[in-house]
Amino acid sequence: MGCCESLFLRETHPEKVQAQQAHHASAMHPPPTVGIDLLTGEASAFSEFSFSDLKAATNNFSSEFIVSESGEKAPNLVYKGRLQNRRWIAVKKFTKMAWPDPKQFAEEARGVGKLRHRRLANLIGYCCDGDERLLVAEYMPNDTLAKHLFHWETQTIEWAMRLRVALYIAEALDYCSAEGRPLYHDLNAYRVLFDEDGDPRLSCFGLMKNSRDGRSYSTNLAYTPPEYLKNGRVTPESVIYSFGTVLLDLLSGKHIPPSHALDMIREKNIILLMDSHLEGKFSTGEATVVVNLASQCLQYEPRERPKTKDLVATLAPLQTKPDAPSYIMLGIPKHEEAPATPQRPLSAMGEACSRMDLTAIHQILVTTHYRDDEGTNELSFQEWTQQMRDMLEARKRGDYAFRDKDFKTAIDCYSQFIDVGTMVSPTVFARRSLCYLLCDQPDAALRDAMQAQCVYPDWHTAFYMQSVALAKLDMNKDAADMLNEATTLEEKRQRGGRGS
Repeated sequence: MGCCESLFLRETHPEKVQAQQAHHASAMHPPPTVGIDLLTGEASAFSEFSFSDLKAATNNFSSEFIVSESGEKAPNLVYKGRLQNRRWIAVKKFTKMAWPDPKQFAEEARGVGKLRHRRLANLIGYCCDGDERLLVAEYMPNDTLAKHLFHWETQTIEWAMRLRVALYIAEALDYCSAEGRPLYHDLNAYRVLFDEDGDPRLSCFGLMKNSRDGRSYSTNLAYTPPEYLKNGRVTPESVIYSFGTVLLDLLSGKHIPPSHALDMIREKNIILLMDSHLEGKFSTGEATVVVNLASQCLQYEPRERPKTKDLVATLAPLQTKPDAPSYIMLGIPKHEEAPATPQRPLSAMGEACSRMDLTAIHQILVTTHYRDDEGTNELSFQEWTQQMRDMLEARKRGDYAFRDKDFKTAIDCYSQFIDVGTMVSPTVFARRSLCYLLCDQPDAALRDAMQAQCVYPDWHTAFYMQSVALAKLDMNKDAADMLNEATTLEEKRQRGGRGS
């Protein structure tokens, strides 16, 4: 029974009701575990995704969605994607049979998924479907450190921002180490990502190997920890060595082999090591501290390298612009500043939603009544039980309260109707969504608007209500996208789609 079908016969077919409810719950909310970000205190779910979900999110793993630096040449591709709830994600797709044992892959992914920190691009799920093995992480929209350091177009990264990158990545490594996951595979400038605010984060993908028994370092051997060349094993000290190579990248603006850099350091040629694009705009004292720290990280003997807590302790005092937003220091626009209005003319509902005019939306929903529910409920004779009559009476009371702008009463009455579950009405969900908005509960409003879409997937009103709820939640880019989608659906309908 699909989510568009809305006849639920609790009395005659209770097993179908339970099956559809389970289907809806799993489709919209895969079984989650919850991680807590220790710095923000926010909870974030970790889920198992179906392969079909990720296939849809990435447009069938389109080459246009690849965000891996090496494009289609990379052994394990990373795609950007967008889930049905409008959330952007990053999806790492492993080569076939990289992890033959699905249980081992799932256990490893769940272990990484427990980590939550604002210095990480956190892992939010995985997929283990047949031979397919995929990881799902938070999407970081502002490119990699490698792009900003080595392939910049308008401006290089200023010195204070480079110091911030070094500290934030050190904090990420220290957190992972404290949580019992000190191994990070192939740490380099491509693993450092910038979020919507321009803050640097460490990719969670490096916390898992590329394969069960595969190579952990894909970089040139000149940048590989010497002990790894001997025994092929990654150790916590190897991660420190790799962090030293990232410090060299930040100092020089180039990806130079550690041996060359160490020669310059020994000869006291620190100025030659520094990035000429900084044009001397850096503190020699701060640069000396970072150079010395890089030198310690790159020691041949692993035991002579510093611990992660030492990295943080050394870099924290060097932060000279703690209050400056990262996006300004990076020279990028503030992400999702304002919603874009669709270029084509908007309908009355579209205009009301773009202005977030809840009074006008209320008037439109009152006028539309239940016209859009036609065909979503076909009631058989046996459904006309006392329970059915009571349920319709609750909806009727809700309609009167909604018309009279008694929105709290309307929520109560509509909730009685929805909770019985014999009949599903997209209009009731849309109306209750507006009631929640008018009662300053945008999260609940968004849930109801999404439920309306589940009942009637192409209903423009469901998308309009989601756009208003998203705007109320300050998710302006998503709100604008949803408004565009609603307008497209409404135009399609007027050209001969469902209903009038």
